[in-house]
Amino acid sequence: MNVETILRTKGAKVVTITPETPIGEATKILKRARIGALVVSDDGSNVLGILSERDIVSALADPTKRTGLVDKPASGLMTREVLTCAPDDTVQKCMVMMTDQRVRHLPVVSEGRMIGLISIGDVVKNRLEELESEAGFLRELITS
Repeated sequence: MNVETILRTKGAKVVTITPETPIGEATKILKRARIGALVVSDDGSNVLGILSERDIVSALADPTKRTGLVDKPASGLMTREVLTCAPDDTVQKCMVMMTDQRVRHLPVVSEGRMIGLISIGDVVKNRLEELESEAGFLRELITS
């Protein structure tokens, strides 16, 4: 199974913000969309960074960053070195990358442009569906 399969099921919609978006506004978008990260982009398909709940919580925990945090731009907190995956990458490869690098979101990039976003939840759901399908096949094989 590959990343393209996940995108076909869940869709390719990605919630993005600009680098200038204030953190206060970003938190409202995260809550309203019920998601854990926003891709920071100047045009909706060029990945400049990613702003996650973890980035915001880390800033809140740091007294030197806490003051005026809600008015600071996303570019000040975003993770700039964003790991990405390709549509033809396997789900297994993405699981390993997410686990090893301790990230929960991977923008899906094709020909330099973002075409979707997968989360650890998407990857786990896909893997569970694969395992259930394999178990069903094995049960049928045994009983026939």
